[in-house]
Amino acid sequence: MSKKEKSEKEIFIKLKRDKLVFDKILEISEDGFLIVDEEGNIININNAYCNYLGMKKEDILGKFVREIIKNSKLPEILINKKTEVSVLHKLAEGQSPTKEKYVVVSRACVEDENKAIAAVGQVKFTGHTMKLANELKEMDDELQYYKKELKRISGNKYSFNNMVGKSDKFLRVKKIAEKATKNDFTVLITGETGTGKEVFANAIHYSSRRSDKPLIRVNCAAIPSELLESELFGYIEGAFTGAKRGGKKGKFELANGGTIFLDEIGDMSLNMQAKLLRVLQEKEIEKVGSGRNMPVDVRIIAATNKNLLQEIEKKNFRADLYYRLNVIRLDIPPLRERQDDIAIFIHYFLDELNEKYETNITTAPSVEKVLTRYHWPGNIRELKNVIYNAYNMTENNEITDFNLPLYIYYRRKISQGSAESKNLNILLHEIEKEVILNTLKRNKYNCILAAKDLGIHRSTLYKKINKFKIEINNIDKQQ
Repeated sequence: MSKKEKSEKEIFIKLKRDKLVFDKILEISEDGFLIVDEEGNIININNAYCNYLGMKKEDILGKFVREIIKNSKLPEILINKKTEVSVLHKLAEGQSPTKEKYVVVSRACVEDENKAIAAVGQVKFTGHTMKLANELKEMDDELQYYKKELKRISGNKYSFNNMVGKSDKFLRVKKIAEKATKNDFTVLITGETGTGKEVFANAIHYSSRRSDKPLIRVNCAAIPSELLESELFGYIEGAFTGAKRGGKKGKFELANGGTIFLDEIGDMSLNMQAKLLRVLQEKEIEKVGSGRNMPVDVRIIAATNKNLLQEIEKKNFRADLYYRLNVIRLDIPPLRERQDDIAIFIHYFLDELNEKYETNITTAPSVEKVLTRYHWPGNIRELKNVIYNAYNMTENNEITDFNLPLYIYYRRKISQGSAESKNLNILLHEIEKEVILNTLKRNKYNCILAAKDLGIHRSTLYKKINKFKIEINNIDKQQ
């Protein structure tokens, strides 16, 4: 085969391939396509147009276009060599089988060396267009509905009205937080672990003008310092070994227009503090490996359980970043300083459990007294854990002292013993006896289970039963 023949063959194969692609496009389109030659005779028409006209393709091909489409503009397009895009075309009387009066049409002349060789027309049928428009509108209405519902549900769940507490210290902090919803200033929330710092961050965001935008949460202590930059600012493809194809969006980019909650900010490295300070100053981020700045509109709410002023003195935290963050300050009081709220939380958590599991468990009057006197080093989170544990342990629809964790018992008895100035040995003797007796009762005097619960050998338990002269109702100790 000569070089010329080979070239001609390649051209023929390409033309054949292009025609197959072109025919497939016409076949799958819901729009009508019509092609006429330089004299206005129909040389191609797709199935969608044939179906619309209610005619067979073989009865249409070769006919002058106005024999089929009574007021077709394609002959004028051939003469004027014009192009019209998305114009409204009024159909001739009786032309539409669906009684449509108008269709949307695009027309163009095909030229070869300034000579018209064909004209093409694309018709968007009103029925199809309206159907698609209605479907899109329904989808958009549904999307807007779910967005409103999400906002409503999130707003209700995280609203200030749903915050638990009535103590003066709590209400003072809550009032400051409510004022913070009226602006975009940075907020610094301080407080011990378990005091509800994230609850305040949620309430501020979902009550602000940014409530329909994302709230992105980042625990700065949970992410290794060498990875935190890429987590916060993202990276481009090829930025480092192992970088994902296409790169990755950072938390700031994801939070654009909304709020980013930087929890445990006191654990952030000095290097990252400097980069965060730049974001606060410039309102821009730089993806790892990019070298280009990207503007972001993000409100920052930071939280820590550390004393940042002390951290500044220790050279662990930047003073300039501290003052940038500390525009609005919320100091969440620990639960031991909110004694009026302890009983409220007890009933709040218990109501949640009763509703979820369809029960009606209550607390004995003595339980609230015991829990109110406890110092709660783990704050609200610890109280919730205790209520859930006691709920699980109760057997008679009432949480009693016996259902509380043993460490709270020890705390209570030691407090009582101190008040009565008891000898330490007597006090420890009483505590040990009460713990063993309550454990036996909880396990229905099954010594094997009680010993396991106490973490001692069964023979040791028998010795202590004899030592404290505990009656076990003639139940066989060998159980």
